[in-house]
Amino acid sequence: MRQATICYKGEEAGVLQQLDDGSFTFRYLETWLTDPQNPSISLTLPRSQPEYHAEYLFPFFYNMLPEGTNRQVVCKANKLDSNDYFGILITTARYDTVGAITVKKK
Repeated sequence: MRQATICYKGEEAGVLQQLDDGSFTFRYLETWLTDPQNPSISLTLPRSQPEYHAEYLFPFFYNMLPEGTNRQVVCKANKLDSNDYFGILITTARYDTVGAITVKKK
């Protein structure tokens, strides 16, 4: 099992896990859910449900991955398999992302 902390504008909002069978879970932290001012991290992962399960990396996180040549460069430089979406995500989404979400390896 691998996991990462999902941050919204630098604050910890939830935990993304890749289970041993390759499936994924995303769980909002209790502290994030108790404050009504905290938003959902995505329209597809609303705060109405504390935990989500999927056979594949959630589309919200998949869309944060580099594509094409950029993905190839990242994979080669970091010795990652190009199909290791979780590994690529935690490598590339630590600091500088397009939106408010960052991903920290746990």
